[in-house]
Amino acid sequence: MFLRRTLVAAALLAASLPAVGKDLTIQGLSQDDFHKITQDLGAALSYKPLTPAEPLGLFGFDAGVAGTDTKIKNTDSFKNAGVGDISDIAVPSARFNMGLPFGLDVGVMAGAAPSTNVRVYGGEVRWAFIKGSTTTPAVALRGSYTKLAGVDQLDLNTKGVDLSISKGFAMFTPYGGIGKVWVTSTPKNIPILAPSEESLSLNKYFVGLNMNFILVNVALEADKTGEDTSYGLKLGFRF
Repeated sequence: MFLRRTLVAAALLAASLPAVGKDLTIQGLSQDDFHKITQDLGAALSYKPLTPAEPLGLFGFDAGVAGTDTKIKNTDSFKNAGVGDISDIAVPSARFNMGLPFGLDVGVMAGAAPSTNVRVYGGEVRWAFIKGSTTTPAVALRGSYTKLAGVDQLDLNTKGVDLSISKGFAMFTPYGGIGKVWVTSTPKNIPILAPSEESLSLNKYFVGLNMNFILVNVALEADKTGEDTSYGLKLGFRF
């Protein structure tokens, strides 16, 4: 029942976000266009925290649906890749985080860009080496991974690491962090006119606010990865 409701909520959230357009194709792209698309896809599809640094605790969980919208820089390159005239990449997703012992949390996500062949899934492992208290903030180290699916001509993945801090005040928990994202993008199933593999390193900064209203948890986040800015919203339950 929960999964069904989650999928329904994700579908409603997808309908409210701007669609990218058409399917992404790589064949015939110049190396410069491929490099620029890799930058934007890496920023849009890399893991977005949407959660504070403080640990959930043993058997705690944070489940919900999310939507991120990334303002891209290289619109002409996406037009050359057959996507059309776009300025944003929107990704609605379903997400789940669970608490483990010793300040560890693990999380998974799966999403898609509406009206395209772009799908993404990923996960995180986060260690709050300072768990925080009523007087001190929590500080956590996160490792994350995402992988593109659905695009036959492209194998793309991101790996990330970040350091985040958060401090709760009643039902409000502001948080922020800094990190690095590594993007690897490799053309595949293209017999001719294929650009070469791209491997990029992008700086990452993010700030957010988690709000827990007992029955509903809401997270708002702004993220800058490379030159692209993303805004995210998550609705769900956190216990």
